[in-house]
Amino acid sequence: MTNAVNTRELVLGILMEVTGKGTHSHLVIRDVLSKYQYLGKQERSFITRVSIGTLEQMILIDYIIDQFSSVKVKKMKPVIRNILRSAVYQLKWMDSIPDSAVCNEAVKLTRKKGFQGLSGFVNGVLRSIARGPAEVRYPDEKKQPAEYMSVRYSQPLWLTQMWLDRFGPETTGQILGAFLEDSPTCIRCNTGRISPEELAKRLNQQGIETTSSPYIREAMEIRGYDYLGALPEFEQGLFQVQDISSMLAVRIAAPQKGDTVYDVCAAPGGKSLYLAELMQNTGMVTARDLTPYKVGLIEENILRSGLTNIRAQVWDACALDEAAVETADLVLADLPCSGLGVLGRKPDIKYHMSQGQIRELRGLQREILGTVHKYVKKGGVLVYSTCTIDIEENEKNLEWFLSQFPFHLESIDPYLCAALRSNTTAQGYLQLLPGVHRADGFFMARLRKDGE
Repeated sequence: MTNAVNTRELVLGILMEVTGKGTHSHLVIRDVLSKYQYLGKQERSFITRVSIGTLEQMILIDYIIDQFSSVKVKKMKPVIRNILRSAVYQLKWMDSIPDSAVCNEAVKLTRKKGFQGLSGFVNGVLRSIARGPAEVRYPDEKKQPAEYMSVRYSQPLWLTQMWLDRFGPETTGQILGAFLEDSPTCIRCNTGRISPEELAKRLNQQGIETTSSPYIREAMEIRGYDYLGALPEFEQGLFQVQDISSMLAVRIAAPQKGDTVYDVCAAPGGKSLYLAELMQNTGMVTARDLTPYKVGLIEENILRSGLTNIRAQVWDACALDEAAVETADLVLADLPCSGLGVLGRKPDIKYHMSQGQIRELRGLQREILGTVHKYVKKGGVLVYSTCTIDIEENEKNLEWFLSQFPFHLESIDPYLCAALRSNTTAQGYLQLLPGVHRADGFFMARLRKDGE
């Protein structure tokens, strides 16, 4: 690999930013790859894989380091800690790189960062780990199932225990295992401009692998591309990056031609655009978010799409818009949440989230719902959704809402394929689970306002 030291230094910078400042990993990686577009595909892939992989496996990596190091991970200098973490990821998960090269490059980077006196320590720890992976002692799976699964799947203990209590060991294992699998990019074909079959053909001709979704015809997963922004099909607005789960939320919203629609927390705009497409350029979708930056992202996507029945606005979803009261046929409330359903794409969330923060988010969700439901006409529809797997933010919030406001659940079976229908979808809501479904973890419910 050319320029290996520099790519490892970039990985270190990403890890420092995410673990030290709490910046979201997908944003840091995106910015680094954008800045260093001149790097080859192999180097860019290395940066992405080692950065994301290290963050995904960090609990297990720290557990391994602690068994081979005289200094525990938590007491190490942050730079040394992250050099070791990324090196252990390469040793354990990247067989194509010789162990000696991993150790040597880590030592070089340690010296380059001004820690000459710790280069021997870094070298010793890594060579011990390279020689003795079989010596790692894990928690007893039968006596300490939560501790074992926490280490095995590199998830915080409190999260692992929460899901074990709710779903049991088999489903919890499926969920946690899915978070560690490679996540392809999911896209939605703009069927107003091109068919899914033609889009797949064009992408395949560029060496990009495409896989159709079993749930929605216009959805597909793509692998093997380098830089998304460089694809002509992306620039031409022929597809939108969007997970299948958020597409399904739009599907159950089922907008009609001529509808007045509000998407109250819309950035970066994928759901809003899909709503506008399904309305066949009639009616109006008002896509709102809190900051000019987020609304700018929506506007960029609107420009690429070529749609004219959608507009973006800066608006705080907690603030009542008097002019919008009882004007909407449909309100989509995909609200800020803990994000526990997308840990496979944003692994750093698990290190920053806590049960206290979840309680705060639940309060925010209720505040927003208590405001935006007022926009729905009598007989209109409200869709509530989150990208989490948390009963407090999902089912409990739904129970609270139904006890407070004149709405009732409505079956979503007519909008779903047979594979997704269940007792809960007949009632009006769906909890998608990674590993169980081919989608991110996502919750959605369809509510009809009482009256005509």
